Amino acid sequence: MPINRVGVRNVFIYNGATGDSLGGMRQNGSITEAVFLEMLGHVLLIVDTEFQVKARASQRIVSPTSNPLEPGDYDVYSDSAIELTNEVCVDRILSHSVSGREDRFRDGIRQRDGKCVLSGFLNLNADLNDWSPFEAAHVFPLEKEDLWIHNNYDTWVTDMDAVTGPSKINSCQNGLLIRRDLHTMFDNYLISINPNDGYKITVFNRDIFGLDGAILDPVCRVPTDPHRVSDEILRWHFRQSVLANVKGAGAPIYEHDFPPGTDMVKEVLEGPNGQGRLEMEIASRLRGFEV
Repeated sequence: MPINRVGVRNVFIYNGATGDSLGGMRQNGSITEAVFLEMLGHVLLIVDTEFQVKARASQRIVSPTSNPLEPGDYDVYSDSAIELTNEVCVDRILSHSVSGREDRFRDGIRQRDGKCVLSGFLNLNADLNDWSPFEAAHVFPLEKEDLWIHNNYDTWVTDMDAVTGPSKINSCQNGLLIRRDLHTMFDNYLISINPNDGYKITVFNRDIFGLDGAILDPVCRVPTDPHRVSDEILRWHFRQSVLANVKGAGAPIYEHDFPPGTDMVKEVLEGPNGQGRLEMEIASRLRGFEV
């Protein structure tokens, strides 16, 4: 059964004129009032005129400051109608073993980072070529390569040309070395990085690993390194995380731990976006195989 994102919320957003819920989120301390307003104005809301956000308990107007947003209820007011965007997050599956990942991508990410760039967990066994606790994660998902190509996101990649990689999706600029458990959260949009806020890590779930507010390790973003992770791709992931976690009731989190004997096809098809998820799962397993 899919897990929803509402249960962990401690911030709730409403249309001040109608009282309708617009969404909400988990605030673990890293989200400032300025970032909160950017989420509303640049991602979630369609408003023809300027809007104002008030903390319901104090009636204080939220301003674009670096102060942490206080948990609680917030009402959005405007002289024009307030609507939620029709944009939805890009659906993705867990990509731990997606077919089509290149050795060059994996090896390049390991060489560049050498540690989990979210937690700072260093691989002390690199000399033994033991990378078992770590995975090279794609920021933009491999299974959505058609969308990547359609939107010309390859222009965000500057370390590869068409000869070395037609779509450039396997560029190291689209990757991070992440601990296996955190990779799952990253793929589920439960943890993300905001390059517009000093590369701060935001955890949209309960912060059980104590990472909220930490800074993405500089090793993966050295300005002089041509293979540094792309800021534009990080911005894309952060936008998807806001859509997945803050908009309305949030996007479902798919079950992935199926016990032996489970009818996985049946479980997937009976879940949300069952047909779409099944197609992604099949495509990911066939990727890289020639027909």
